[in-house]
Amino acid sequence: MKKRKAWYELAPDLVAVAMGRKAATLVVRNGRWVNVHTGEIIPQTDVAVYKSRIAYVGADAAHTIGSETQVIEANGRYLIPGLCDGHMHVESGMITVTEFARAVIPHGTTSMFIDPHEIANVLGLPGVRLMHDEAQTLPINVYVQMPSCVPSAPGLETPGATIGPEEVAEAMTWPGIIGLGEMMNFPGVFLGDAKMHAEMAEAMKAGKLIGGHYASVDLGRAFHGYVAGGPADDHEGTRLEDAVARARQGMKPMLRLGSAWYDVATQVKAITELGLDSRSFILCTDDSHSGTLVHEGHMNRVVRHAIAQGLKPITAIQMATLNTAVHFGVEKDIGSITPGRYADLILSSDLVALPIELVIAGGVVLAENGCLTASLPPYTYPDFAKNSVKLGKQLTPADFNISTANPQSPISVRVIGVIENQAPTRALTRQLPVRDGLVLGDPAQDVCQIALVERHKATGSVVNGFVHGFGFNVPCAIATTVAHDSHHMIVVGTDKADMARAANRLGEVGGGVVVYKEGQEIALVELPIAGLMSDERAEIVAEKAARMVQAMAACGCTLNNAYMQLSLLALVVIPELRISDLGLVDVTQFATVPLFVA
Repeated sequence: MKKRKAWYELAPDLVAVAMGRKAATLVVRNGRWVNVHTGEIIPQTDVAVYKSRIAYVGADAAHTIGSETQVIEANGRYLIPGLCDGHMHVESGMITVTEFARAVIPHGTTSMFIDPHEIANVLGLPGVRLMHDEAQTLPINVYVQMPSCVPSAPGLETPGATIGPEEVAEAMTWPGIIGLGEMMNFPGVFLGDAKMHAEMAEAMKAGKLIGGHYASVDLGRAFHGYVAGGPADDHEGTRLEDAVARARQGMKPMLRLGSAWYDVATQVKAITELGLDSRSFILCTDDSHSGTLVHEGHMNRVVRHAIAQGLKPITAIQMATLNTAVHFGVEKDIGSITPGRYADLILSSDLVALPIELVIAGGVVLAENGCLTASLPPYTYPDFAKNSVKLGKQLTPADFNISTANPQSPISVRVIGVIENQAPTRALTRQLPVRDGLVLGDPAQDVCQIALVERHKATGSVVNGFVHGFGFNVPCAIATTVAHDSHHMIVVGTDKADMARAANRLGEVGGGVVVYKEGQEIALVELPIAGLMSDERAEIVAEKAARMVQAMAACGCTLNNAYMQLSLLALVVIPELRISDLGLVDVTQFATVPLFVA
């Protein structure tokens, strides 16, 4: 896209349009102005735009209309600022930045604050640069946060690449970098880790924000130490007290509704019941599956959900527009329908149901009635971003054997417990059967095997364990190279032969997600870009992803968006128990622990 001009570059023209000395390029007439600055809804309002920015908002813009001015009749519909996602990972949609934009623009999203730490864990700084540069080509605002924790927990996992203070300092000079991405190594902050503090210092020196990620229920001294280190927001809260504590300490609680994270309802009570100032709160998605984007929506879905939890519609809209813009220091560009700001706005006939009937970004109509009307050419990724799955060998069923010296008796083992619709897991203990010296899963207890297969350095290493909660009740396996955050390969299943088949299949296609049932492949989503993203259109990926979800259900899984939770089972910075290439990780102690309980 042609680079949008700064306000100062267009200011003389904006003044001329507002005064009637120059014609607007676009005028929207007779709308109900949702003013997020004052909390008012002002009827019979016109908006005059010159090129990419707003010149005039008032009762009558007739004096700005010339022979070449495009005029859009709002006919009394609401004029809503373009929606902002304050924290998200494009890679979770399994599509490129361009395809993500193609999917969300019709839903009214005109600004995104993305943290590409998934690709950073596979390809390092060059991978971040790829997504940064792609973001600069789009007709909406895509601000990039430089990933901070690669690996997310040093000593507990091995990523494909690393990020340090030098890389952060370099990225802070790039034009699209808005800040430092979520500081996931929260123990490193409150325990004084030099590398983490050096990275945060580089962001501070550049005048940039530091994203937060305090994934602990401990709101005592450790929490206070984390806040003192510099993180300015946090999306990891799940409880009312989490939202209250963060807001009181000057952090911005980011309440998320992703495909599998439902953390708005509990925390929004800080506003609806306790009466806290809503200006401190922001709405976001964090992780959205491509199927969610195509079929359910994006930030419009979050706003509707927040309203359903008791927020006033204009408050929910503020939390998805102005609050986000102010937090990141870009309120002079985005977040409201006011003079000088980018002409990013939505027309909708209902403030509660929020149908997105027209989307304008940068003064250009991009979508109408749910359909993209603008052309977004595909973005081509170079060869080095592909062929990233290196297994080192052909896997066999024996690679998934879990041996014990106790040949027959049941044995006590640590089991990862999935919690539906939440990112945390439980650290469980279960008695599992042993046959011929091998420990087995137990469908009666809903316990099956999980394995992490190293895929960056071709070591051939496989770490085995057990997981509870997927409900698989037939011989099956699912494998994925999307395994936050180091993105090795996770394989979960009830049949070792299918587990081997699934892992080898992803080695063949260069990454993705695959489901096997009773020896047959029943779903495949190819993700050749870093093993994380497809180079196909969003709707094609969403269709394949839907088949994958159906395939998991055919294996007995009833979890909501089970794939999203599967992909986080290696995330060694969220309690309680995870798996990494170095073993089982107790995230309450930040230490590896044995599979067998003594």
